[in-house]
Amino acid sequence: MFTGIVEEVGEITAIERLTDAARLTVRGPLVTSDAAPGDSIAVNGVCLTVVGEPEDGGFLADVMDESLQRSALGDLRTGSPVNLERAAAVGGRLGGHIVQGHVDGVGTVAARTPGENWEVVRIDLPRELGRYVVEKGSITVDGVSLTVSACAAPEDEAQWLEVSLIPTTLAETILGRTAVGTRVNLEVDVLAKYVERLVRSAP
Repeated sequence: MFTGIVEEVGEITAIERLTDAARLTVRGPLVTSDAAPGDSIAVNGVCLTVVGEPEDGGFLADVMDESLQRSALGDLRTGSPVNLERAAAVGGRLGGHIVQGHVDGVGTVAARTPGENWEVVRIDLPRELGRYVVEKGSITVDGVSLTVSACAAPEDEAQWLEVSLIPTTLAETILGRTAVGTRVNLEVDVLAKYVERLVRSAP
């Protein structure tokens, strides 16, 4: 489990394309400082497992074809910056919200509107995810826990949401440089999905 509070911006230093998977080499000195084989590290919001012993401030992670198809990890190239977060420690503070690292879909940055002290980012999202998004609710965008500041009505054909990025988020995550048209990983609040299932199964 993660909290959506990015610990550092790392970098993809190598990508090995396999038949039905890819092996990423990710540079992240902070997140690898106490990492061991089998540990989980979120890369742009996708929970990946450390493969082999981390060394030289980097780690290896295998990404199955399923994850490549369901997330924007397949868009990464050597040199791409990535948001990194270690799994939450038991007893630690939950600074963001409960994040599983299981991407629900891919959205597209549709617009960026600078403000005096923040920037509003609009993201188009798959219609099937719209029902889980509510104003003032939580959303994870490329591994960053954010609050939805505005969103489309559930009945609207085109589904979108807006988030307001404070200077810290702009400076310390890749969202500060994510261009319009870029695909981003989205994870909706897992509580919304559980509530929906309970309501549907109620007699």
